[in-house]
Amino acid sequence: MPQPTAPHIPPQHGRTAVITGTGGLGLEAALALARAGAQVVLAGRDAAKGAASVRRIQREVPDARVAFRELDLASLASIRRFSEALAGSGTTLDLLINNAGVMAPPTRQLTADGFELQLGTNHLGHFALTARLLPLLRQAAGARVVTLSSIAAQRGRIDFDNLHAQRHYQPMAVYSQSKLACLMFALELQRRSDAAGWGLRSLAAHPGVARTELLPNGAGRWSLPGLARRGLWFLFQPAAQGAWPSLMAATSPGMEGGTYIGPDGWRELRGAATQVEIPPQALDRDVAARLWADSERLTACTFPAAGRPDGSRTASFTPTRTGIPLPQPAR
Repeated sequence: MPQPTAPHIPPQHGRTAVITGTGGLGLEAALALARAGAQVVLAGRDAAKGAASVRRIQREVPDARVAFRELDLASLASIRRFSEALAGSGTTLDLLINNAGVMAPPTRQLTADGFELQLGTNHLGHFALTARLLPLLRQAAGARVVTLSSIAAQRGRIDFDNLHAQRHYQPMAVYSQSKLACLMFALELQRRSDAAGWGLRSLAAHPGVARTELLPNGAGRWSLPGLARRGLWFLFQPAAQGAWPSLMAATSPGMEGGTYIGPDGWRELRGAATQVEIPPQALDRDVAARLWADSERLTACTFPAAGRPDGSRTASFTPTRTGIPLPQPAR
């Protein structure tokens, strides 16, 4: 059987990319983009890990333009500080890869703002980050936003009655919901960009199953998923290969907004990057619109209204408190 090949990445000189997550898929995507000439900003919580990732990229790509900036997606205040610092640097932004994530912690945890950790980090954190960086993205020609979903989204559903697992917590079900939310956000972002003239291409990608630390860090090294990750390592494709779908979504010239990219192998677990089918529940526009409205309310970050072509109205932000009211069921 022929080995899958990496996607071709066109030259990225003169382009600036922000990638959330400093290890695993994020690091591999940063390496590939740095090799192609992009200026890369790695964003993550751990400054020591971020510095180590920057050093690795600089070793492998001696002329790389790469930097680390602190960002905790589980904190709206951290997202605000990161975004303001990036805006203050005077750069435009050509590419945002919403990559970082939390997977299946065994007990329910909350973000600094009172959201369930997986939904709060994987979806709401990236929703707020994208809203705040939208003015920079709109200043660039042909900017793209790539949001990482998961094959777990195929089993997900948005449970508005239990959005933050306040009634009951099942780790994988909550993870699947958060990754379905990521996919729906990517699709809705493209629809709203088209309607409002933001000039963005918003795409989604998933890595299949890849050898990263996502499972051990979330579920735990001695959990069943953590043991499977170590004991059945040969079933997981290398992290560099897991980054191929996001790199194709980020750089392929002919890629249209609203496209979903994943591996082409059996059950999309591994293989070369290709366009894959969107799960039916992700195409529900009524659910997507409600999720968007709840996300704006919960994060207090809003996108410009349709019909406002200039970038003068940026995303707004209001500090929140732990224990923020949770979304109420529709009446």
